[in-house]
Amino acid sequence: MTGDILLVDDEAGIRKVLGISLTDLGYTVHTAENAAAALTIIEAVRPSITLTDIKMPGMDGIDLLKAIKGRYPDTEVIMLTGHGDMDLAIESLKFQATDFITKPISDDALTVALQRAGERLEMRRQLKAYTENLEHLVEEKSRQLIEAERLAAVGETVAGLSHTIKNITGGLDGGMFVLGKGIELEDAAYLKQGWELVRGNVDRIKTLSLDLLNFAKTDRLEYRQVNPEQPAREVFDLMQSRAQDHGMDLILDVAAGLAPTQMDPEGIHQCLLNLVTNAIDACVDTEPGDGAQRITLSVRPLADGGISYQVADTCCGMDERTKARLFQRFFSTKGERGTGIGLMLTRTIVHRHNGTIDVTSQPGRGACFTINLPG
Repeated sequence: MTGDILLVDDEAGIRKVLGISLTDLGYTVHTAENAAAALTIIEAVRPSITLTDIKMPGMDGIDLLKAIKGRYPDTEVIMLTGHGDMDLAIESLKFQATDFITKPISDDALTVALQRAGERLEMRRQLKAYTENLEHLVEEKSRQLIEAERLAAVGETVAGLSHTIKNITGGLDGGMFVLGKGIELEDAAYLKQGWELVRGNVDRIKTLSLDLLNFAKTDRLEYRQVNPEQPAREVFDLMQSRAQDHGMDLILDVAAGLAPTQMDPEGIHQCLLNLVTNAIDACVDTEPGDGAQRITLSVRPLADGGISYQVADTCCGMDERTKARLFQRFFSTKGERGTGIGLMLTRTIVHRHNGTIDVTSQPGRGACFTINLPG
């Protein structure tokens, strides 16, 4: 047995005799005549085992045991007691004493108590090593799982992009073929039709590029205190003429007295722009009914100090199956006109704000997207 050990007893003779026995067992022995001196030594040396008399002037052995366990719970404490102090010795076990030895102390009793303390120390060391290894294993498996999910997401993204690019390329090939026929036959109708196909697919390339660039920017959002009306007002001013060109009413409804909110205004602008653009496209695809189609962009305070943005339309709506897939990568209700990135981008930006985005809709009864941002 080796290591530092502290012997605490107010009798110098016991400290001397017991100190010799402990030294013979291979320990580096430190001694103290009272609890106050013992605590000073423990603070400096941090012995793994302490032997202390139960009855001492001032702070007794039980109080010293409590103090040691309160500061250094891994220290093993063996109590030294006289035959008349058995009740105190048993009480010490309630406060996590390792063992107790009765005076006069025999070498056999001392050896057994020290072995028991050593076994507890070794068990604690092994348990700590096992826990650290387990934590390391969990950390490593978590890294592997995250990496596998990342690779799966990359694979899904590449597959989605490849499909979208393939469709655009097919559209360009078709447009160029029609243009070629128009040139060959000197047919103005063919030329116009081919040009429209080429221009439409070039617009798709532009939209895809901008969506990908915006998605890449979500890792670099810049938060600051902003009037929450600002991004909504900018989107309204930007999209009002387009809505009017399609015979739609775009309405901005902002509550009065909105407090500044911490957000990335460009990111929220992009979210609202995506939602309003989608609403206009949905209305374009809807058979006109009685009265003008309407899109309402509203801004409201939340009870907890956050902000709620809503984009509601009176257009075609969607079924439950479509709603369930809305935020998936590269899913679009616009067919070949969409990239399937806009709503995915919107949800990512909202989640980076620790916010939520929800949608309510029924076929033929419009849709309402709600973004709630915390205060």
